Amino acid sequence: MDLYLIGYLMCVWLSSSRVLGGYPIWWSLALGQQYSSLGSQPILCGSIPGLVPKQLRFCRNYIEIMPSVAEGIKLGIQECQHQFRGRRWNCTTIKDNLAIFGPVLDKATRESAFVHAIASAGVAYAVTRSCAEGTSTMCGCDAHHKGPPGEGWKWGGCSEDAEFGVLVSREFADARENRPDARSAMNRHNNEAGRTTILDHMHLRCKCHGLSGSCEVKTCWWAQPVFRMLGDYLKDKYDSASEMVVEKHRESRGWVETLRVKYNFFKHPTERDLVYYEGSPNFCEPNPETGSFGTRDRVCNVSSHGIEGCDLLCCGRGHNTRTEKRKEKCHCNFHWCCYVSCQECVGIYDVHTCK
Repeated sequence: MDLYLIGYLMCVWLSSSRVLGGYPIWWSLALGQQYSSLGSQPILCGSIPGLVPKQLRFCRNYIEIMPSVAEGIKLGIQECQHQFRGRRWNCTTIKDNLAIFGPVLDKATRESAFVHAIASAGVAYAVTRSCAEGTSTMCGCDAHHKGPPGEGWKWGGCSEDAEFGVLVSREFADARENRPDARSAMNRHNNEAGRTTILDHMHLRCKCHGLSGSCEVKTCWWAQPVFRMLGDYLKDKYDSASEMVVEKHRESRGWVETLRVKYNFFKHPTERDLVYYEGSPNFCEPNPETGSFGTRDRVCNVSSHGIEGCDLLCCGRGHNTRTEKRKEKCHCNFHWCCYVSCQECVGIYDVHTCK
């Protein structure tokens, strides 16, 4: 690791250490050694960093759900990195840092809005899935929303109880967002937008029964969509997020900050929209204050005119091109019965990286 990068990471660490007071540092449970030991060792709630008293009580009362909470955060992080893989900010996490995204989330930007939404959705999703799989004794299948069956099918299987997963996410993730300031109001709104996405996309999943798959009998149950669909949906909400302004007014408990849409001629955000009130940096150059790593040495798409293209991703600095040899399977044949044999070929590819 060169001295430039070491110096930059030190600056990011120092910058992030100033913002931990309002940072959801319990997200770090989803990374590193603590996450890898969840399945084999009991969770010590007091060892999870950044929990407020309400979260600590929740953890101790519902300890068997906590691995699913951590799994949900990891799921959200992975989806964030997929959705932003071709953008200047690509949802990079910082190893061995409690503020896993660095100072990026310190600002009330679109990026912060998306991360909170996808993380909260991830917690609800993972808890719901865990309950349906029977890994927790305190939850199970949903028996409340079945109603009469439709024509040609009947209820069966295990309907996923998404409302329980949403409740867990709301109780745990929102526990620290009780301050009367604008950032808490923004985080609560975006957390709920992420969770609502799951409820909006619940659907019937069915299985056919009968001789040779004749589907004489079809059983159906309520199921969550694949998480990638939720990520795609929330990424669209990121692109169309509503910019807000902060207003202060006095209530019985003192001064309270609320959010109002900045431009009245735009549509007002609904509970399903993402909101923000601070602009994003351009993420072109490394900046420890904003948490930007820059785009130097990032792989870009030379044939694209979009944000992942070399012109935009490289911020006008140009790009380098190198050739790369890759081994890959080719000339594959199916043999009866039943295996596939392939040869190994070497392909030569151009790889373009930002200057």
